[in-house]
Amino acid sequence: MAGRNHLQLREIPLSRASLLPHPTTDPHRLHARPHHLVLEDRISIQHREIQSLLLENEQLAATHFALKQELSLSQQDLHHLSTLAADVKAERDNQVREVYERSLKSDAELRSIDAMSAELVQVRTNVQKLTAQRQDMTAQLKGMNNEIVKAKTETQQVGVLKAEIETVQQEIQRGRAAIAYEKKTRAINLEQEKVLEKNMNLVNREIEKLRSEFANAEKRARAAAAAANPSNLLLCLPNATYS
Repeated sequence: MAGRNHLQLREIPLSRASLLPHPTTDPHRLHARPHHLVLEDRISIQHREIQSLLLENEQLAATHFALKQELSLSQQDLHHLSTLAADVKAERDNQVREVYERSLKSDAELRSIDAMSAELVQVRTNVQKLTAQRQDMTAQLKGMNNEIVKAKTETQQVGVLKAEIETVQQEIQRGRAAIAYEKKTRAINLEQEKVLEKNMNLVNREIEKLRSEFANAEKRARAAAAAANPSNLLLCLPNATYS
């Protein structure tokens, strides 16, 4: 801005003719020259003074015009900087709003994960109960096997023994079916547990990413606010004009 239409202000020179002794006041020339020559000298001196004043007036007018142009350009620069500061502030507000909304979304996901964690605890409890039931059924099966052995040694009735054996075998089949069902249920629960843990890890990484983005947005907002400070702008404009 300092280089646009900048004029070097010069000191207005004094008329050299005004420093010379007036012909009518010089005692050596007062009686030596005719009266009409003295008048012509005075007229010539006044004419030169008028020309000098006209030149100085033109220089002042040109300087005034250049200063007006420079003032207009400075005002345009000030308006541009004000508009730029408003744009930076709007962008900063949008970034902060976006990070805030994403943070709210992450909080909702965390609450959902807490509910899933409670459900996972319940599933683990059910698995433990099924495991205990399986152990109890296994013990019962062992007892049944012992009873079968005892029945073989104590009774000679083949029909009754076969019926008891068939009954025991049916119980064994039901026990095996129950054990198979428990194994299948446990496998499903373990798979659900792995999926839940994977989702929790993904959400935790997303939260850390959002926190990092929020910190970066705050840094950019502070930098933009410092650059758009109106008091610093007004302090810098005079120096930029005359530098």
